[in-house]
Amino acid sequence: MKLDANKAVSIFQTSVADWHKQEAPHTNPYPDNSLEHTLYHKNHVDTIQWHIEDEIRRPDIALEEVVALKRKIDKLNQDRTDMVEKLDDFVIDLFKEIKPKPGARLNSESPAWLLDRMSILELKIYHMDEQVRRTDAGASKEHIEKCSAKLNILLEQRSDLKVCLDELLLDYANGDKRVKVYRQMKMYNDQNLNPSLYKAKT
Repeated sequence: MKLDANKAVSIFQTSVADWHKQEAPHTNPYPDNSLEHTLYHKNHVDTIQWHIEDEIRRPDIALEEVVALKRKIDKLNQDRTDMVEKLDDFVIDLFKEIKPKPGARLNSESPAWLLDRMSILELKIYHMDEQVRRTDAGASKEHIEKCSAKLNILLEQRSDLKVCLDELLLDYANGDKRVKVYRQMKMYNDQNLNPSLYKAKT
């Protein structure tokens, strides 16, 4: 797959729609170890976490359930980071033959982390659109109008981020920017790096 913004957004949209069909299991339709498979799985992780984040904010939830959900969120955050780093690996491989021009610039955000923002943005668009379409008694005209205005902003963000991704990829292809990624090096889930975990073992 040639990485481009339109294709990535389309895969994210498919993943979001598949999850909300409520037909389990949600099988990834793309070949294993492909870029498409990773993009779909990345959004699938984001979608699951989105709904757990909703659930944990219920005022009637029991304390033990809050703890269980927080553990799930921690695991999903790690999965999310792992997926982003896998996407970074695809990008590194995609441009490995390109020699950067003298003075080629760095970008503070890798394409994979930009894709992460785009993935979550598709969830925001989907759920804000749900709010716009509400017909129940709890959805006032004012609520619908506010959500509609927010949806328009989110759609504008989608267009802007698509341009940003494609321009960044073009800069890499032309050698105007050099590919360099920084791993997140998350510490809180690591038994050897989180003092609360390794001290508990002694």
